[in-house]
Amino acid sequence: MTTTPSRWRLDGQTALVTGASAGIGLACARELAALGADVLLTSRDEAHLEQARADLAEEFPQCEFLACAADVGAQEERLEVFDWIADLDMPLSLLINNAGMNVTRSALEYSEAEYRSIIDTNVIAAFELSRLAHSHLREHANAAIVNIGSVSGLTHVRSGAVYGFTKAALHQMTRNLACEWAADGIRVNAVAPWYIRTRRTESVLSDPEYLEEVIARTPMGRIGEPEEVASAVAFLCLPASSYVTGECVAVDGGFLRYGF
Repeated sequence: MTTTPSRWRLDGQTALVTGASAGIGLACARELAALGADVLLTSRDEAHLEQARADLAEEFPQCEFLACAADVGAQEERLEVFDWIADLDMPLSLLINNAGMNVTRSALEYSEAEYRSIIDTNVIAAFELSRLAHSHLREHANAAIVNIGSVSGLTHVRSGAVYGFTKAALHQMTRNLACEWAADGIRVNAVAPWYIRTRRTESVLSDPEYLEEVIARTPMGRIGEPEEVASAVAFLCLPASSYVTGECVAVDGGFLRYGF
């Protein structure tokens, strides 16, 4: 296959990014736009979402950014997002399932409402959004889904059993859909971050002793940045990664490879 500049661009493509108002989601939106994609943004926080959209539009005037506030953990609101997309008449070709949540407790301390909410947001939402996007994606020559998993879905970390098993389920969903939908021209991959500097991790990483423990278990000796996850996500969306599907790429500073 001849290497051409267009294989490293996303011009003419439209991406839907969930949880896009901050952190990894916002970084993904920015990275995809830098490669030429138009971006549809969704998040529960309408004020932060609109600010993110306005900031991106100013930074990348050549791209289109549209926003729809929604809680994708709720079925009715997922359907509203895709009604909105249908009305836009924009050819959706990329889906970034980034929306997620967590409540860290010991296994016996979770209420049923808490763990069901985590499951709904981290697994059910990604599965249903992928199914809703399928009819759009199969019409495109370079369609891709990237799911934001976690190292907690691959090994034990202290984020709680529920978060861990939902991310493990997300990784397995990635493998299953990659096999089922390859014939439809849809690639499905995931990334698995370790600690990334976001609003969600700010409180735990502000504890100097805990931060020291995290750094000690990370061969690269630092916390990751949202842009470093976004770069891996963007690669998995590019035509340049056209023979990559069903993979879960760790973005972890070497955490999963650390020995004693």
